Amino acid sequence: MNRLAGVTSPYLLQHADNPVDWWPWTPEAFEEARRRDVPVLLSVGYSACHWCHVMAHESFEDEATAAQLNEHFVPVKVDREERPDVDAVYMEAVQAATGQGGWPMTVFLTPDAAPFYFGTYFPPEPRHGMPSFRQVLEGVRAAWDERRDEVGEVAGKIVRDLASRSLSLGSAGARPPSEEDLHAALLGLTREYDASYGGFGGAPKFPPSMVIEFLLRHHARTGSEGALQMARDTCGAMARGGIYDQLGGGFARYAVDRTFTVPHFEKMLWDNALLCRAYAHLWRSTGSALARRVALETADFLVRELRTSEGGFASALDADSPAFEGEGAGSGRPVEGAYYVWTPEQLRAVLGEEDGRWAAEAFGVTEEGSFEEGASVLRLPADGPGLPGDDVVESDVGGSGVEESDAVGRPGGAAAQSMGAEPAAGTERNAGAGQAADAERMRSVRERLLAAREERPRPGRDDKIVAAWNGLTVAALAETGAYFGRPDLVEAALDAADLLVRVHMDQQGRLFRTSRDGAAGAHAAVLEDYADVAEGFLALYSVTGEGVWVEFAGLLLDTVLRHFTAEDGSLYDTPDDGEPLIRRPQDPTDNAHPSGWSAAAGALLGYAALTGSSRHREAAERALGVVGALAARAPRFIGWGLAVAEAALDGPREVAVAGPEADPATAALHRTALLGTAPGAVVAVGAPAAGEADVPLLRDRPLVDGRPAAYVCRHFTCDAPTAEPSELAQRVGTRVG
Repeated sequence: MNRLAGVTSPYLLQHADNPVDWWPWTPEAFEEARRRDVPVLLSVGYSACHWCHVMAHESFEDEATAAQLNEHFVPVKVDREERPDVDAVYMEAVQAATGQGGWPMTVFLTPDAAPFYFGTYFPPEPRHGMPSFRQVLEGVRAAWDERRDEVGEVAGKIVRDLASRSLSLGSAGARPPSEEDLHAALLGLTREYDASYGGFGGAPKFPPSMVIEFLLRHHARTGSEGALQMARDTCGAMARGGIYDQLGGGFARYAVDRTFTVPHFEKMLWDNALLCRAYAHLWRSTGSALARRVALETADFLVRELRTSEGGFASALDADSPAFEGEGAGSGRPVEGAYYVWTPEQLRAVLGEEDGRWAAEAFGVTEEGSFEEGASVLRLPADGPGLPGDDVVESDVGGSGVEESDAVGRPGGAAAQSMGAEPAAGTERNAGAGQAADAERMRSVRERLLAAREERPRPGRDDKIVAAWNGLTVAALAETGAYFGRPDLVEAALDAADLLVRVHMDQQGRLFRTSRDGAAGAHAAVLEDYADVAEGFLALYSVTGEGVWVEFAGLLLDTVLRHFTAEDGSLYDTPDDGEPLIRRPQDPTDNAHPSGWSAAAGALLGYAALTGSSRHREAAERALGVVGALAARAPRFIGWGLAVAEAALDGPREVAVAGPEADPATAALHRTALLGTAPGAVVAVGAPAAGEADVPLLRDRPLVDGRPAAYVCRHFTCDAPTAEPSELAQRVGTRVG
């Protein structure tokens, strides 16, 4: 047992029994390196990383390799999800030196934490032009012992180069993006769009959730049919592909191919939160029954598979699970995708001959297989029938059903009754007898296969709670629950938000990055934590009408302004009083999830719209300056920033619904407002207030002729109040019949 015993990170705990004498990232590790006059080996990964597991099994569990490593280095293991600041600084160095990066990340440092040699995965023997890991260790040791001056020069130059990369809005252009900038971004995306298979670029292909949000907002603001088509077709391709779990819902991290057929099987919390919200917004814009199904199945996956006993949401499910049949069965040897893939024989064993053959055709399972060793990933082939009802377009999303809604079931949350119980599209009701039979057969097949899959050894779960990703999940579940009449999803969002306040937040509005088993971790939160949690709280307020969530969001955003914001309005990923690293990380680009920079701009903008705070509005506009600089050059990597810029150009619209919370007319207006497609619109709901109100947007909003009323404002101008949901729908872009 090494020094990783007792840490909170599940990834680090996976290495606690290695013969490698691992240290966590602590000052004491670097003091030990200085005392022994040896380099530090920094190894960075995360628990769901397949190649991290491979390198651990091949090298870190090997006694001879561990002995070499322990003798000549101080080995430090870092969970990139727990310490994104450490990961960001050294990943930037790896990418600058090698032109690429990834995990596991392997970096050799001086005792002063300066990097001088880089890599990612190293095999146990030389292969494919790569040296073995032990050869790398020997080469670095020799350089340290025999060419120390050269090592010092390399390390010094790298640190100076990194320090010179600080981004200021003076050089990036301080103006918020214009309509021309966003049009240029759309053109850039069009050039990179894969018209044959959906998505952007080639293999590997990642789900572009933030770009989809931009495309939907751009369509709502401009009417661009091209933007909507790219969003709709990409969502359709992913939903039918192997990247989507056709039995249990939820998305894998990415597809290894251009066609979304074969995934890299790890499932990440942030991906599924962002995609759940994107599909819910696609349904809001188009009425697509497929979008509705996927949004709800993904939400149910989040609650079923990732929710912890404390009410938060775990970070990830592993790509690997123990083999359960064939070679390696019973050995516990992890196999990528073993939990998810099927052969025709396995389908027949569960379903019988007739249904087994039918399921193989429906899900694209062949004797040759689409994955490894004759196994196939379940998908809905483009030339197949798909799930019955997926081609239905639902109508009247803003209409009836409000009277049937259920309260959220939380004291003070009666305003959430306005979410409405949206009647399901009549997939079987509107289908012929044959379609109804197919729908029932598909339902039965999926249920039986899912039950059989539950008997297989499950992938590991990283059960640490990351503040940022739980904030994204709060927003997704709150909105999905509101749109589709699922108060249980809103309740799950409320429970997660409660955990963030109770465990992650202190009385000064400072956050801890992670928690596990109800106890906060030791590491301070980074910018994305503050921004995404604030975003989740603001979305939760719009659904429930509980003003405390706006107060908490304001507390977090004040911390952003005080500790993360430079004088010119640029943003840093770490606070000004955080642990000093060789460089203070600062990255505005949206990659796997929204950057802290983009997310902060969005939360600041929404908070300003609800409260009228010019200070927060100005900070959002300054932060958006970098989006204008990147819009045309790299639109795929600034998707959330582009979505926020769409909201800023549109207003965003400010909707105040004033009326008694138990009044069905209040609920009807609230639901209509929530289903508006106006980019980034904020919604406040509550009883009429002559003076003070929980949220400033509700102040001095009386009833109209004794009836609940909606007020819509933007750009410092307000429309006349209306008591009619149909009129409100026109003002906020709610799709009706």
